[in-house]
Amino acid sequence: MAILPLNTRPGIPLATTASNLGPLADLAGTWVGTGFNLISLPDFSSQAPSTGPRDFRLKLNATVETLQFIPIGGAVANRGVVSAPGSQTGQPDISLFGLTYLQRVSDQVTNEALHIEPGIWVNVPPTTVFPPNTGETVVRMGTIPHGDSVLAQSTLILTVPTPSIQPVSSTPVAVDGSTLPLGYLDPFFNPPLPPGIKQEYVANPNQLLLDAISAQTIVNTVVLVISTTSAPGSTPVGGILNIPFVTLNANATQLDAIFWIETVQQTDGTTFLQLQYTQTVILNFLGINWPHISVATLVKQ
Repeated sequence: MAILPLNTRPGIPLATTASNLGPLADLAGTWVGTGFNLISLPDFSSQAPSTGPRDFRLKLNATVETLQFIPIGGAVANRGVVSAPGSQTGQPDISLFGLTYLQRVSDQVTNEALHIEPGIWVNVPPTTVFPPNTGETVVRMGTIPHGDSVLAQSTLILTVPTPSIQPVSSTPVAVDGSTLPLGYLDPFFNPPLPPGIKQEYVANPNQLLLDAISAQTIVNTVVLVISTTSAPGSTPVGGILNIPFVTLNANATQLDAIFWIETVQQTDGTTFLQLQYTQTVILNFLGINWPHISVATLVKQ
């Protein structure tokens, strides 16, 4: 009788090992925590939930979040192709391994549902025989009920001792580079703040992430940087598709995100896993690019 290999990571099926998932391995499971959501919305309508008619309104929410990852129970075969008709050379098949995910975000005060997103993360092995000749990458594919589908691929994967969380700006920018009228962005400077949210978080939501870990000892961090855009001249890495209503009214044009999978060491020497992320989606309306920024700190259950 054959002896089955030991599964060293509970919750991951034997057919999908930690090595198959690569940098995604520690995502498997359920993560719970809190965060902050900042978004500027068109406000033309005078009917609720809008409050117009005016150009925009700034919506701020302190959030609670549950993010669940379930490993796919086997390999996903992607077929290679010969380099030319009749050729004996080309790209061999590759196998993808990944996890389905479900993200649910609600307002901390009212418990109002703010966001739900089902999707898949996959680990893509290196391809060196045939273009695109890339190293290992990860891909996030998600769908949003507003009418958006997102595909974002990693532009950087690394493992470091501690996270380096840089500022992110919430300031809207005119597409043509012009200066916005004096006072136009006043809602950003003195808005009603949700509980636990400081004014400095409005200008730089990533400060909330830094404050959350300021007293922690983090000993290992897997960093996943993903984007729907690529550098000029390089292989395209993804994109966003929207229904016509979204495209015409608040076009989602770009997504950039960083995920930090952190191992936190406690005073007794034990550790736990923590997930932090920052995500910026650019919404375009009125000839202005408006950053929609979401951040959160979640602990694996």
